[in-house]
Amino acid sequence: MSGSAHGHTIAAWTGVSISFLGFLIAGVAMVVPWPGVVIAGLVLAALGAVVGKLLSVAGYGKKPATKTTVAKEARATTGV
Repeated sequence: MSGSAHGHTIAAWTGVSISFLGFLIAGVAMVVPWPGVVIAGLVLAALGAVVGKLLSVAGYGKKPATKTTVAKEARATTGV
């Protein structure tokens, strides 16, 4: 999987990290009954997806595949 660079971008790591932190906060707030903090954590988790997409659009995401890249990946997976 690392050959396709799936998720190895600043946009992906930032978005996932923010979302993970949001889910972590919401999870802890569910155990300690703080409904407002649960909602804040879930909003933060959703914000992670938005931040990841914005960073991707800004050029920090995976670059679009070119014809030569697609051909190289096809040869690598088929073993030809």
